[in-house]
Amino acid sequence: MKHRPAGTASDAEHDFRIFVQGIAASLHRTAYLLCGDWYLADDLVQEALAKAYSHWRKVQRVDNPSAYVRRILINESRNVWRRNRNITVQPDADMTDIAVADMSDEVVNRAELLQALQSLPVRQRATVVLRFLEGLSERETAAALGCSEGTVKSQTSRALIKLKSVLNRGDI
Repeated sequence: MKHRPAGTASDAEHDFRIFVQGIAASLHRTAYLLCGDWYLADDLVQEALAKAYSHWRKVQRVDNPSAYVRRILINESRNVWRRNRNITVQPDADMTDIAVADMSDEVVNRAELLQALQSLPVRQRATVVLRFLEGLSERETAAALGCSEGTVKSQTSRALIKLKSVLNRGDI
């Protein structure tokens, strides 16, 4: 068995692979919830991971590499949204494959919630996705978005008000 010197490209590649294995599913879920399309979500994740890989040594040195890569993903999503501002996104027809059974008649169905989520401005959508659907704390969300915890709180509040309004009106 050959021993590689620490800090070689192979070590960096191995570390990156381990990192991706731990975060890939969460990134795909976040990307889907941000854009509402599985194919676009795959593209967003691939782009974010490619950028992270090209700067992997820098990413490894930050306090929270996961937050750093999430921020790349969110920026990529924002860029796509800006380029395609006039395109209406419809949730995937096969989203029932990922639906979780819910026995309550008082909970809106998943398709309506995803459509309502798409009606939010990009930053509010990212905040809601990270806080409530990915389960990140306010601090972790702030790190991923590159903003203060106060901004996360205000964006979350505004987003929840808008979601409630959209869902109650049926504007989806």
